Amino acid sequence: MTVRVVVGGALCRDGRLLAARRSAPPELAGRWELPGGKAEPGESVPEALVRELREELGVETEALERIPGEWPLRPDLVLHVWTAGLLSGEPAPLEDHDELRWLRPDELDSVDWLDQDRPAVEEIGRRLRSSPDRANGPVRGPADGSTDGPTGARAL
Repeated sequence: MTVRVVVGGALCRDGRLLAARRSAPPELAGRWELPGGKAEPGESVPEALVRELREELGVETEALERIPGEWPLRPDLVLHVWTAGLLSGEPAPLEDHDELRWLRPDELDSVDWLDQDRPAVEEIGRRLRSSPDRANGPVRGPADGSTDGPTGARAL
């Protein structure tokens, strides 16, 4: 059996994480998740993340860093979570969601997350609490990993 990857996007801005409330399928409706979806055959996971966030939220993003770990969704699907930098647009619930919320680290428990998203959300919360300036989107720097820009901060 081939296991496919579902990618979730941890989109952060101003020290807050974007949460999306599912509207479908019925068994998931009303619960919250990191937006994303299945990687298509021949598509890299970062490419899938960018495409899925464009389709679901109407924004242009870039995949930044994979959160360590993977979480089974069913025998043939596994969840990977990546941080994502917002390049343009304002997120809107266009597909599979009926509400979006930007949550501060102390608000992450205020929504009913899908079980498989919880470990990654906890990790993002730790990162936001330890260094909130890292979550304001990408700061491009040299390939050696050093940073430039006014804060010298790297995205999550």
